[in-house]
Amino acid sequence: MKKIFEHHTEPLLPFQSFMQRFVRSVALGFILIIVSLLTGMAGYHFLEDLPWIDAFVNASMILSGMGPLAVPQTNAGKIFAGLYALYSGLAVLIIAGIMFAPAVHRFLHRFHLESKKDNS
Repeated sequence: MKKIFEHHTEPLLPFQSFMQRFVRSVALGFILIIVSLLTGMAGYHFLEDLPWIDAFVNASMILSGMGPLAVPQTNAGKIFAGLYALYSGLAVLIIAGIMFAPAVHRFLHRFHLESKKDNS
């Protein structure tokens, strides 16, 4: 199994390699955002008969945590909106974790190396 991050006993990753890791994480985060947004748009368009632009606005508002602009009118739309809102709350946390994990790991790794050097 391939390791995602280096162990705390290993040296700090070179900056160029860290930047590649960071760019990959941010790209993965944006892909997940786009997939989530497209899923929400499709749900609002097909279940609530909203035009694509209104479906985009509703999906992006829920995904960002602001709440919908158009109130769902159908039972299927209401169920979808509730499930999409629950999914969005978790997705935002997971996506933020994926995007910022390399930077947080590097900070903690550097901090660990420095504290280890001070104790020697």
